[in-house]
Amino acid sequence: MKIIRLFIIILLTSGFYCGDKEKSNISADTVSVVNQVKDTVSEYISVIGVGDIMLGSNYPTSSSLPPNDGETILDDVKNILSDADITTGNLEGCFLDKGGTPKDCGGTGENCHSFRMPTHYAGYLKNAGFDYMSVANNHSGDMGKTGRESTYNTLKEYGIAFSGTDDYPHTIIESKGKKIGIAGFAPNRGCIDLRKINEAKEIISELKSKTDIVIVWFHGGAEGSGAQHITKKPETYMNENRGNVYEFAHSVIDAGADLVFGSGPHVTRAVELYKGKFIAYSLGNFCTYGKFGLSGQLGIAPVIKVYINNKGEFVKSEVTSAKQINRGFPVIDETGKAFSTLKKLTETDFPETGLTFEENAIKNRY
Repeated sequence: MKIIRLFIIILLTSGFYCGDKEKSNISADTVSVVNQVKDTVSEYISVIGVGDIMLGSNYPTSSSLPPNDGETILDDVKNILSDADITTGNLEGCFLDKGGTPKDCGGTGENCHSFRMPTHYAGYLKNAGFDYMSVANNHSGDMGKTGRESTYNTLKEYGIAFSGTDDYPHTIIESKGKKIGIAGFAPNRGCIDLRKINEAKEIISELKSKTDIVIVWFHGGAEGSGAQHITKKPETYMNENRGNVYEFAHSVIDAGADLVFGSGPHVTRAVELYKGKFIAYSLGNFCTYGKFGLSGQLGIAPVIKVYINNKGEFVKSEVTSAKQINRGFPVIDETGKAFSTLKKLTETDFPETGLTFEENAIKNRY
């Protein structure tokens, strides 16, 4: 963190050494500056959000598992993911080694996929720095009740918090002495329904009363390269109502949410500042191995690191552009396509939002 680096520089340049003589040379002004820096470090909380994660599926065969048992699948982005107070993402599938009941998609044929990740793959998420996974999506129930329970138990075993289903609507974690509540929503069976706006607001209001900061994850909206824009209307995909994500995001902020991350469309969407709170409407496909189309916009995604103050207000965001190679290994994209996509879509969909985009950073214009 830049602030911490500044703190170290101040110490080194102020004669702060082990000997008593050098210690006596520290001026009152230096001590004041150091204390201010320390206060600033604790004042902000940094939260990383990334999009859909499916590390490879052992169903129906092992042909969709990554090479070397997937051990290196997150290596190129590990340093970025671990550089935040809280790192979050959307878990697109379940953790289960074998068995389970594949979901019934109602005869939708080739468009119906069930994702079953080996349970030890959760360790790759933990080692990469993830603290939380949203399980609110259309793939968390891919292997029925057995798959859901295995996912819950696996995430607990590896110390990764989660929420977003009827069984676990929200969770509370701690960071920098603050209680952080995180709730997940999706328009899918077994999940807390984002289409039921009043119920969602009640959940957030209650969670806010128990915590200092509330983060919301949702999985909703239409899918595909043609679904990058926010319509501000209910969206459908394959004749399924996927919700009005614009209305939902605004409503949960009205109820007390401080930060909103979205997924579901499999492409990057715009970001917005609403009442001083940051919304990322879709973070795209981040790490989706073997089973996903990754051409064009489907293969790029932003890693967004959001800084919020103790009041939950947006301070700034830092964006690292990522892309997927070799069937689904996320790597840093030096061309910055995800950032430029965020900028273009936001300027088109929310020209009045008050955000500026420059040098891989998003800031409040006012």
